[in-house]
Amino acid sequence: MIGALIILAITVITGILLYTHHRLTTTPDDDVVVEPKPSDECCGQHEVCEKDSLIQGISREIVYYDDEELDAFKGTAPSDYTEEQIEQFRDVLYTLQRDDIAGWARSIQLRGIQLPAPIHDELIMLAAEARMQKS
Repeated sequence: MIGALIILAITVITGILLYTHHRLTTTPDDDVVVEPKPSDECCGQHEVCEKDSLIQGISREIVYYDDEELDAFKGTAPSDYTEEQIEQFRDVLYTLQRDDIAGWARSIQLRGIQLPAPIHDELIMLAAEARMQKS
């Protein structure tokens, strides 16, 4: 029993010493994580290139693709669009360059715009085609 208490005491003292050493030797800047600036080319370390990803959260920058008029649809449900409104989205989508499709999708998400269902399906199809042509 005394042996277990000695081991426990040594463990606690070691923990306190390590914690104190850590607090004295680190600065607040040590906890700051510096993310590398993304390049125009993929690094090849990911199964899916982050540059082409449609997942929200990778990029927080809102970029406009001459589509400022689509901001009027913020908060509109995908099923509430008229045919004319769907055509507005389609006009923007089909005038994008292939390399801009993923960025446009992220920008739309960040702006709080829900795509009409037919446009969402077309976007996924176009993004897949663009990825296939790259590889």
